[in-house]
This record gives sequence, C-alpha cells and structure tokens, in this order.
Amino acid sequence: MTSSVLRRLGAPVLVGRTDEFRTLLDALTRPPSVALVEGEAGIGKTRLIRETLEAPAMRGRHVLLGACHPLREPFPYGPFFDLLRQLEGRVPARLGAVCGALRPYLPELADALPPAPEPLQDHRARQHRLFRAVRALLASLGQVVVVVEDLHWADDGTRDLVRFLIDEPPAGMATVLSYRREDLPGAGLPLGRAYRHPPGTTSVLIPLRPLDVSAVGSLTAAITGSTAVPAQLAAELHERTAGIPFVLEEVVRGLAASGFPAGWNAGRDTLDAMEVPTLLREAMADRMAALTPPAVAVVRAAAVLRIPATEDLIAAVAAGEPGLDGAAGDTPYADGSGPGDEGGADAGSGPLAGGEPFAGGADAGGGIREAVLAGVLYDVGDDRYGFRHPLAQQAVYGSLPGVDRRRLHRRAMARLAAAEPPPLVQLAYHARRAGDLEAWLRHGSAAAEAARELGDTAVAVEILEGLLSDPELRAGDRARLATQLSRAAVIGLAYRRAVALLRRIVLHCEMPDTVRGEIRLNLGLLLYNQAGNYEQGRADTEIAVEELREHPTLAARGMAALALASWGEHPYAVYQRWIVRAERLLTDRSDPALRLAVRGNHVTLRMMAGYPAAWAEAEELVGAGRTVAERLQVARLSGNLAEATTWLGHYAAAERFRHQGQRLAAECGSPWLQGIIDGTSLRLAWSVGDWQGLAERARRLIDMVQGVSGISADAHLVLGLLAVARGEWEEATEELDAAALGDPANAPSPILAAASGAMIRVWVARGELEAARAEAERAIARVRRKDIWVWGADLMPMAVAALVRCGRVADAEAAVAEYAAGIADRDAPLAAAALAACHGVLAYARGRCAQAVAAFEAASARYAALPRPYSAARAAEAAVRCRLDAPGPGRAGPAGAGAAGLGGVAGGGGVGATGGARLAGELAALAEQFAALGATRDAARCRRVLRGNGVSTPSRRGRRGYGDQLSPREREVARLVALGHTNREIADVLFLSPRTVEQHVAKVLRKLNVTSRGEVPGAS
Repeated sequence: MTSSVLRRLGAPVLVGRTDEFRTLLDALTRPPSVALVEGEAGIGKTRLIRETLEAPAMRGRHVLLGACHPLREPFPYGPFFDLLRQLEGRVPARLGAVCGALRPYLPELADALPPAPEPLQDHRARQHRLFRAVRALLASLGQVVVVVEDLHWADDGTRDLVRFLIDEPPAGMATVLSYRREDLPGAGLPLGRAYRHPPGTTSVLIPLRPLDVSAVGSLTAAITGSTAVPAQLAAELHERTAGIPFVLEEVVRGLAASGFPAGWNAGRDTLDAMEVPTLLREAMADRMAALTPPAVAVVRAAAVLRIPATEDLIAAVAAGEPGLDGAAGDTPYADGSGPGDEGGADAGSGPLAGGEPFAGGADAGGGIREAVLAGVLYDVGDDRYGFRHPLAQQAVYGSLPGVDRRRLHRRAMARLAAAEPPPLVQLAYHARRAGDLEAWLRHGSAAAEAARELGDTAVAVEILEGLLSDPELRAGDRARLATQLSRAAVIGLAYRRAVALLRRIVLHCEMPDTVRGEIRLNLGLLLYNQAGNYEQGRADTEIAVEELREHPTLAARGMAALALASWGEHPYAVYQRWIVRAERLLTDRSDPALRLAVRGNHVTLRMMAGYPAAWAEAEELVGAGRTVAERLQVARLSGNLAEATTWLGHYAAAERFRHQGQRLAAECGSPWLQGIIDGTSLRLAWSVGDWQGLAERARRLIDMVQGVSGISADAHLVLGLLAVARGEWEEATEELDAAALGDPANAPSPILAAASGAMIRVWVARGELEAARAEAERAIARVRRKDIWVWGADLMPMAVAALVRCGRVADAEAAVAEYAAGIADRDAPLAAAALAACHGVLAYARGRCAQAVAAFEAASARYAALPRPYSAARAAEAAVRCRLDAPGPGRAGPAGAGAAGLGGVAGGGGVGATGGARLAGELAALAEQFAALGATRDAARCRRVLRGNGVSTPSRRGRRGYGDQLSPREREVARLVALGHTNREIADVLFLSPRTVEQHVAKVLRKLNVTSRGEVPGAS
C-alpha cells in the first residue's frame, strides 16, 4: 500500500464524541479551568483534544502542547520545558524577575527572559522558585491552553509542577491532562493524590468510552470516504475492535490493502484472516514484556482459549507453564524441559485426565490479577477473564511457537471434555488447532448438528464449511458432511462459501447418485432462494430430480420447488405441470412434512394466480403441523401466502398470514424464511401507507441479509417506490435496478413487474417517453408470457399511460383488453382497481372526460377499500385534474396528453368555473394526504396546479413563523441538497421555480449555520 493511501485513510472527522467535545470546549473557553481526559490506549484522547483546540471558539489563545514519555530515567519537568520552548519568538516583554529561573532550562528563550537569579542551595527552594517562574511565564500570556498528554508516564517532578499550577492557576489558563487509568502508578491517581477542585476554577473529568456499533459504522465510512457502511459489517468491526478508534483505523488500513471498501465484502472470514496491525502487535508485546512469568503464562493460556474463561479453566490450561509449575529452583519445568518441548509438563495432560489437582493454582490467580491490573486481560464478569478485543488475543496467540500452541490446545481439550454438557464448538476448535483431525471431525460434526437442531444455522454452516475445507477428509466423510452442510445452508442466510464448496463436491467427488442428488437439490435451492441465481438454480434442481429417481421423497421436493411461479419467465402451465408431477409421487405413507410442502406449493401457485378456490385449501393447510418439520412447512406456506395475498391486494389476510409465518419461522429457527417474510412485511407496509420509518426498516433488512437477493429485492423495491414518491429519480433508478431491473432474468416476476411500473413513471417524469414506452412494452410482454396477469397491477396503469403519451392509443387499448381478460375470473382486488385506472387513462386519451372521471373515481374507491392510500390518492388526483381539464367556458378539452396525474402531466384547466372552489378544495386535501404519507413530489404537483390557478394552500393549523427552525418546505429542500441535487433538479422535484429554490437554499444554509451545500446534513 502506498503512503498516500495510508494518509487518505486517516479519519477526517471526529465521530461519536459530540458530548465530550462540547464539555471540553466549554471548559477551555471558561478559564481558569482543568480538564482531565481519561481513557485506554487508542480510545481517541489526543484526537479529541486536537479537534477541540481547532474549534473556532479557540482562536486567539496561546496553545502549548506537551507530552510525557515512557523513559527509564525521565528528565524532571521535561513536558513543561518542551511546551514552553514553543514560545520562541512569542515571549511577552517585561516579565517578572522570577522568570529568569528558567534561563538554564530554556536556552531558546534566553534572550527574552530576565537575568538568571542567584542560585539557591536548598532543593525545595530551587523547586519552588522554578514552579513560580513557570506560572509567571504562563500568566503573562493571558489566554493560554496548556496540554500535558500521557500523564501516566509523568515523573514525580512533573506531577508536582502540575499540582502547583492547577491549585492556584493563572486567571487565563486552561489545563488539559490526559492519561490511561490502567497505567497510572501507585494508587491510580493521575496527580499522585486526590484532586481538590479550587474555588473559581472550572473542573471537568471526561472519560472516553469505546464507540458503539453505530459510531463504528460512521467512523469506517468517514475513513473510507463512503456514505454509509452495512450494519452487519459495522457490528463485525465493532466486535473485532471493541469500538476503540485506533484499533478500528488500523483494521481498516489493513483491509484497504485488499481493495476495501469496494462492495463492502469484508465479512468474518476476511476479518479473521487479517494480520494483527503492526502497531497493535508491538503495543501488546510491550505490555507482555512488563509481566512476570506467572502473568505471562495465564495470558498465553487465555489467548489459546480465545473466549473469556474462568480462573479455574485458565489455571488448568496454564498449569506447568513457566512460573506455574510449583517446582523449586530456577528451572521452568520440573523435568528440566523448556517451553516448546513435548515432554514433561505436557505428558498428555495426565494430571488433568486423571482428576488430580493441577499445580500452580495460586500462582495463576496472582498472574491473572497482575494481567488485569496491567490492562492485558479484562474481567468480563461472572469470574471470567479475556482480552479487550479479538485483535489483542490474536496478537498474543500469534506470538506463541506452534508447538506451545498445540500443547496448550490439548490441555484445553482435556479440561473441556470433562464438562457436562461438553462445549462441542470449543472442543472442535481446540481439536483442530491441536492437530487432532479425528477429534476435530467428531466434535465438529456433532457441534454442527446440535447447532442446526437449536436453529443456529449460521454456526452449523460455519463449522461444516471449516470441516469440508480440510483436503485430508475421506470421501465418505466428505459426502456425509456435504449433505449436512446443504441441509443447514438451505434454511440460513450464509450461502456464498457454501455454494462454492457444494459445487466443487458435486462436480468432483465420488458418491452415490442419491447423495449427490440431495446435495445438488439443496444447492439448487440455495441458488434459487438465497443467491438469486434463478437460471442456474433451476438447472441444478432439474438435474437433481433425475438423480433422485430412486428417492421419490426428495424428487417430489425438487419438483415442488420447480413449481414456484415467482421465478423465471415460464408460462403458468409449466409450473402447474411440475406440481402435478410432484403430487403423483406422494403416497399415504409419504412423510407428512413432505406432503405439506407439496400441497403448500400447489395452493401457493393457485393463490399467486388469484384463483378463488385456493382460499379453502390455504385455510386448511395453515392450521396443520404438529412436528417441528411440519411447522416449518406451515411457516413457509404462511410466508408464501402472505406474499401472494399482498400482490393480490388482500392486505388483512396478508397480515394474518405474515404474523403466523413469522412466529413459526422464529420457533423453527429458519433465518432465511424470517427474512423472506420481513421482505413481504415491507411491501405490505408500503401498500397500506405505513411509511413512517419504512426506509430505515428496508435498509436494515438489506444490511442484515448481506446480498441474499431473494430477500433484499423486496427492500430495494420499497426504497425505489419511496424515492419515486419523493421525486428522487437517481436513487429510484438505483434501487429499482437492485430490486429487479438490473438482472431481469434472475428477478422474481411480480417484483420485476412492479419495478417496471415505477421505472416507467420515472422515465415519463423525466420526459424520456421513448424509454418509458420501450420499458412498458417489455414489461407487458413478460406478463403476457407468464400468463399471471394479476401481477400486472402495479405495472399496467403506468404502462398504458406511457403508450398513450407516445400516441400508441390502440396498442394501449389492446393491452388493457388483454389485461381485463387475464384477471376476469380472479380474486384480485388490487388488479381490479388497476384495471379501473387503466380505463380512466384510455377514456382521457380519447377525450371522454366524464368517463375518465368516473373510472378514476372508481379506481380510487377500490384502492381505498383495500386500503392502499397512496394509489387511492393518485387516482383521486387524476379524477380531479380530468374535471379541471374538461371542456367548458374558456377551457380547452384534452388533446391526448395522457393520464393526468398517473401519466405525470399537470392538468391545465382552471378552477374558476362552476365547482372550481370545490375542486380546489379536493386538490388541496390530496396535497395534504400526499404530504402526510411522505410523497413530497405528488404533494408539490397538486400545489403547483393550485398556484397556477391563484389558489393558496395554507396549513390547516394556520401559518406560523419558524424562526431559526427549518420550515417543512425548507426541510424538503435541505434533504434534496444533502443528496447532491442542483437547484434546477430540486425545482423539478418540488414544482418550484429555480429562483424560489435559490431563496430556500439560502435560508437553509443560514439556519443550519453552514457556509456550503456540502455541509448540509443528510438528516435535515
């Protein structure tokens, strides 16, 4: 890595220290004052102090910086002589005579200091005169800030001088002292004795704590120049660094060597494989060098144990190490062996295995106490001791010779094996590190199965992936473990490494067809569901079905999976044939869970298509399920039905299915299924108008699932729809691409149709009508090929409007007729509402305003009954604007311009004719509804029509003054400024003139007390 990259990665902003910054700044600007800044190494004491000193409020003050150093023979008062030398060329004239006592120590200032006084014989008198000289020189400066860092390394003379200065400080002096409490000598008092607050002095203690997960994410983003960091990655970094800023910066520096943050792919594997940053490794080595042999032994044992452990366990693992063997003399081991020898103390850990007491228990306790006081180990509670963060553990562990590590791991295995129940995951870890492959295989396989039964699929997958990575595995063991892994991974969220491992095993390992078929089937489902690679997943599943011809149960499961209509562009009939084949393989003796799975997929298929008869069987099946396996299938069915009924517009039923599915998925331990249902929950919330906090929920889900596209597609779609409602076209395009449009061949069909409908609206709003028409034709063709027309509800109104805007009225009419026929016998209220909106668009295009009004009002009523308030308001707006455009005195009729609000065209009619006031009132009410939802562009469009007709839209609570607070309109402008929009773009989104936007931006900058657009915070 080049030095320029290293410089770039320094944190450009102070993160997570707002309160501490204000406290310190307040103290420094109210002298005389003393600020004690306390915190462990790397916590950010220096950064906080420097940032505070650079604040505008500190201008005009002298700032003198000094620091103590860990010298064996420190020079008395050295930090003060260092900081006073910084006055070279700035020493005030006419100093008191006592300042001459500084001449021998500050030759750089000699010409500006009074003559040196007569020498004194008494040491205490000389010291007192020197202290008075320092105080007099500092007092002559007026407003001055004296900083002494790392006070824990101060010599006694420096501490005495600090106490002298702060007991009677000069009136203009502010003092800042920083230190690490764990490194303070003696009683742990920074000044050597208790500090007593002098009268008239501002005194503050500022303890710095580790950053929380949110602040870790913010600091990582600041270091890398990114706008945000995935929450899961922030949590991983927080766990690894304990929230210590220095450690975090070092970790991010290390990751930068591999291209971080491109794609934010630094998962746990990448973090675990990282080397310990050099500065941290050296710091731990320094701390270890200061420990006695018993303390070193327990720290090494704790490093091998990896996780916090009890005193007894640490002592047992450390028994026999240098300083803990209980033997007389200077030889570390009773048999004379040294560290790294395989004889003597190791001896297969005989004393532990035989239940005899281990040696050195008392020494171990003393060693732990010493290590804790030295800040190497930490008391984490419940008589358990461990390291501050994993990197500290890694630094110590990495310093151990391999033979010593293996010996300590064997001791840990022997001790842990006697526990009841045995900690299988820990035993597997120690077996692997000890080089005992048979024990590793035995404990690892058992640990994975136990984790899967407990619903902790992530742990099961991680263990099995590790086992399968061993090149020395026997073929039979590899096939067995691969089957285990495929079963665990298919219901979890971690899939990337599992997919690669299973692919290699399926292609290159010898095994029976039935075993290969099951592994391939689960691989296909992983690709289907988690990876979002529909085409490859379907191909693998079809091959697996053939490989499982001698295993009808698993073959039926594969066929049922191939009957899920959401994926792919096949016609409905293809999915129907697969589910029929699956049902033919079922018998009365078939596994009940399998029967539930197959029947559930069939009813899901029918419900997705809107067949009314599906309801009765759906209600029957969701009430079934006795065993865990059966309840898992009911959970899956409930989630599928929630998805299907959300697309149909049966929102009350969707909520009921969602609730049941979420509860059962949690009980059965299926994080993937929980995520799928969470995605449906987001779309359901958007549909019913529950938009408050919805974007944050969607982003959290995206962060949580880390690329599981079958789940994240829902979240991206919702974010895209919200962005469209706000008129943020670039964000909308980005999110809609991520949801489906970027890879339509591997996108869920209903999400793809909805994303196309939203994207058409973006194209129309931008005036790119040919792009809108092309997307409309592609999307309609996909729905036609699929032959599930109910999934066109979010597509058809905008697609028809786009065709009309391009003069393709006949094509639009043909598409609507086809759509009407496709939903004619279906129970799909959302599709019925969309059909009414389509009829309104066509009537308006043909100049039949009365019919258009009736159709839009019918659509609005149907949407409202679902309820779907946003769509209802848009249809109602279209009806109002059709009436505004209707022919009348002084009013021109429509000229095929499009579907009023649905087509993105502002009505041109006036409100001054008969009924105009009523229409204006309706439009104003709709503007309020849009604003309440958060649909700022729609609200602005309504207000623009009203303004164009001379109608104002005051707040229902009356106009108010906002003073220094942002008004609602200014908040909208500030948000768009923070997103990087130009004034012209903001004017387009909010239907304002550029001049008006310019005035709003000026007010935003003034009220937020910033000088540039780049400083406007995104949360405004």
